[in-house]
Amino acid sequence: MNEIAAAPLSRAQQAPAARTIFAPASGSGRSALTVIRLSGPAAGPMLDALAGRRPPPRRASLRTLRAPESGETLDHALVLWLPASASYTGEDSAEFHLHGGNAVLDGVASALASLGARPAEPGEFTRRAFLNGRMDLLQAEAVADLVEAESSAQRRQALAQLEGRLGDLYRGWAHRLLALLADAEASIDFSDEGVADPDNEAAITRLRAEMRAHLADDRRGERLRDGLTIVVAGPPNVGKSSLVNALAGREVAITAATPGTTRDALETRIVLGGVPLTLVDTAGLRESADPIEAEGVRRARARLAAADLVISVTDATAPIPFAPDGAAPVLALANKTDLAPPPAGTELAVSALTGAGLPELCARLARIAEGLARDSGPPPLTRARHRSALLEAESALAAASSAAAPELHAEDLRTALAALGRITGTVGVEDILDRIFSTFCIGK
Repeated sequence: MNEIAAAPLSRAQQAPAARTIFAPASGSGRSALTVIRLSGPAAGPMLDALAGRRPPPRRASLRTLRAPESGETLDHALVLWLPASASYTGEDSAEFHLHGGNAVLDGVASALASLGARPAEPGEFTRRAFLNGRMDLLQAEAVADLVEAESSAQRRQALAQLEGRLGDLYRGWAHRLLALLADAEASIDFSDEGVADPDNEAAITRLRAEMRAHLADDRRGERLRDGLTIVVAGPPNVGKSSLVNALAGREVAITAATPGTTRDALETRIVLGGVPLTLVDTAGLRESADPIEAEGVRRARARLAAADLVISVTDATAPIPFAPDGAAPVLALANKTDLAPPPAGTELAVSALTGAGLPELCARLARIAEGLARDSGPPPLTRARHRSALLEAESALAAASSAAAPELHAEDLRTALAALGRITGTVGVEDILDRIFSTFCIGK
């Protein structure tokens, strides 16, 4: 393979190694291949030390990896050299595509550690990409969302954010705010010359209106990112648990003819219409002297209050009027239609026992989920911190419009600009970086 012996690392080369990190970038457990990522100022010399010589940039090359001290062969692997100018982190980086055995992984990891590299912390590769200007904070968050995506709709939303659509919107607002702030500062410095633009108030009004419209999105981006919650509720013994089991395609809850079998809220995750849904089976809603059942009913009502959609279930053989509490949309459904026809006014009729009506129910739930988390139109807010910062920016603009003095007007514009900057990561984000990147997986 035309390899040459690697020279030992010099002291100058080893000095920065404390900042060079490595981690597996593939899943844990036995597999055909495992990928180790390496990033930092000593990545190149470390690659040379293991592989004999580094390949041309961004070209996968077969190399024999050897332990630097003993020369023992560790693996025959594909390696990639990724110089800082075009790497994910913005630093010199390398990848080792190894055979998937744990012994191989451990051997290469030990060799890198012996050269001075340290294991990466959760999200540290993406954090370095952010700190090195390879992406803004919104894009960094999108990487985490893409890794966690359970559905096609979540994938599309994360990719749109990773491509910069949301960041472009906020940077456009920040650019307009900066122009307004510059004009406000000029009017303070040259107040005797009357340089303030009379159209600035209209510009602030337009910007506030755009922010309010963006905020009034019914939380569709957050709903899609986190998934929708659908609560199955109704009186005891109407077949709620059987319905949840049928929708999930597995035994989630214990079913029995005895009323009050379900005592707690049980959850299961499904995907319909490209949207992840959490189905919640709840205790039958009735007054009970049993303290355990009463607690189950209390928890059921709490879940109803936080639901995105409620499936209100009645028993076709003995329909009891049921109106669930809460502001969520309600889908009225009659179960046990294999035993009796559905009562008048029922939106959907099913039999959890035979499966009759379940395809229609799934199709209806998919349409509702798509509507609640529709990913068309402008890029949506995806996290609570984005919403909080935008609310602060809009409030500061409102204050700027009514400020009693030019200095207060300018200060309110600065507050709005800083709030936007915290979303993209251009200002004042040091206190939230640890929280954001700690949610990432190791190796990303």
